Amino acid sequence: MRVLVVGTPEIAVPALDALVASDHEVVAIVTRPDAPGKRGSELLRSPLKARALDLGLPVLTPERASDPAFVAEIAALGCDAAAVVAYGQILRPALLGAVRLAWVNLHFSVLPAWRGAAPVQRAIMAGDDVTGACTFVIEEGLDTGPVIGLVTETIRPTDTAGDLLDRLAVVGAPLMVRSLDALEDGSASPIAQGSDGVSYAHKLTREDARVRWELASHVVDRQVRGCTPAPGAWTTLPDGTIAKIGPLMPRPDLAGGAVGTVKEASGAIVVNSGSAPLQMSWIAPAGRRPMPAADWWRGSRLTEGAQLGEA
Repeated sequence: MRVLVVGTPEIAVPALDALVASDHEVVAIVTRPDAPGKRGSELLRSPLKARALDLGLPVLTPERASDPAFVAEIAALGCDAAAVVAYGQILRPALLGAVRLAWVNLHFSVLPAWRGAAPVQRAIMAGDDVTGACTFVIEEGLDTGPVIGLVTETIRPTDTAGDLLDRLAVVGAPLMVRSLDALEDGSASPIAQGSDGVSYAHKLTREDARVRWELASHVVDRQVRGCTPAPGAWTTLPDGTIAKIGPLMPRPDLAGGAVGTVKEASGAIVVNSGSAPLQMSWIAPAGRRPMPAADWWRGSRLTEGAQLGEA
């Protein structure tokens, strides 16, 4: 089939590579326009665009995917299907009708659980044991279309959102190829999503990433892992400045103390939560690169009993 590949971040690249290696013909890719870097002096390509250019593929970067001129451009390509992975724009009916068969989305949850923008992050934060990747036919609702295929993946106790997304992108890539194969030969039987078990994965906010040390250690652990690497879990330091922190490890073997207090114990830097202490891995004070927690502690000159977070 003639296929359009639509997406933006690094997790869309495995699907593109798998489709290029398949019997399908990748006609072009669609991605976001180049965006300013952190310092604003240079426009950066999306990871999917960078990979497409390496492969010599045409790249389309509409400001608005709903623009009638862009819809006409897609229709003129004569594509049979479109494969979508984390594009970031809503696809309107006119655009959905611009390919012959369907727009197929690769979504990183077991639908109808965790529809929305941050399914992997929310699954980790909720303490789910299993997640997965689904392909479904895009329709007007938010991740509500009938499911074509599914693979499951165990959430490991130390998984960050970045770790899990990377694995799901890899196992989801061949799922996308198989789903398009099935559409082509007529063997696909998309199954409507049920109404039971629906949950929504709203985009993470800055407040979602603020560490609440008063919660139980396992809840804090999940929160930090779910916010790593983005948007990045953060806490306030004793001087009132903000620092991002890396994944934590519950240490029920160590004695606790007042919520939020930080100390060195058994060679580890630990912060007291609402239940057990949590061992820090790394910390990045404002304006500085991440560093091992032990290095930060030695340089901070804080004394035992110093408090992180709000008093």
